[in-house]
Amino acid sequence: MLNYKLSSLLTITCSSIFLLFNPSAIAQTGIPQPSQVPLNLQLLNNPEGNVITANTIKLTGLTTPSLWLAQEISQNKLLDNWIAYPGNQTELNRVDLVVNQQIWSLLDYVERYEFVNRLGSAARKDNYNMRVFNYQGDLLATYTCNFQNSPPTCNIQMNIQYKLGSTR
Repeated sequence: MLNYKLSSLLTITCSSIFLLFNPSAIAQTGIPQPSQVPLNLQLLNNPEGNVITANTIKLTGLTTPSLWLAQEISQNKLLDNWIAYPGNQTELNRVDLVVNQQIWSLLDYVERYEFVNRLGSAARKDNYNMRVFNYQGDLLATYTCNFQNSPPTCNIQMNIQYKLGSTR
């Protein structure tokens, strides 16, 4: 199990390093840029239309994306809630995670990356891109994929400003 985790992290890290030093590779793989739509925290209490939150329960079947298990096993209750937006003509499927800033600031860079990768992989299974925010609406990380590739080609971006848990 440890070898598998280490191998996965190494593969993801090598891919990320390749993209970091070869920015044109992102254009070549067609990975879209993360959505620029601001986080709307009001939707957590009043979901509109097809928007899904952690508190949404679908009576007729599974709710997509299914992040409840990921939320339950989230380290130290890091993941507080999420808002999922089905795609339309101008936006791709997207899920915005809202994390506890106090817990986020206690994690080191690798722990944050692992969190983003684990939940991004869960969202990817349902063809959703993912963004990570705190309750102040600060963008902390993104996990964005080109779902037209098989398997999907994905990119993780981490906001370095929050690398050490400060907003200097």
